[in-house]
Amino acid sequence: MKLPLRILCLCLGWLMVALGVVGIFLPLLPTTPFLLLAAALFARSSPRFETWLVNHPQLGPPLRRWREKGAIAPRAKATALAMIAASYATFLLLSGASTQTAAMVALAMAGPALFILTRPGG
Repeated sequence: MKLPLRILCLCLGWLMVALGVVGIFLPLLPTTPFLLLAAALFARSSPRFETWLVNHPQLGPPLRRWREKGAIAPRAKATALAMIAASYATFLLLSGASTQTAAMVALAMAGPALFILTRPGG
């Protein structure tokens, strides 16, 4: 990989780590997707940082579960599904959307929900 692209991936990787850590403290900001992205960016720019992240005592376990089994922890699954449901309920209550729009939003939210449900627990 050329140096400018490697530096960009490295900087984006650290940005994703920062967002993931912030997500630990902010309930509406997810942690694991940012860390998965950081690990992928580090894999292309710095194997040393990738190894650090994957082996980190607090941040590493969800990454290892995902890499080894494509698994999502049961608590994370439940939280994600509850947030999807709460988001849809809030949308319905506050938007006054037509039935057609509500159905389209439900369909859009069903995709990620089905993906989460079909992942093994870990």
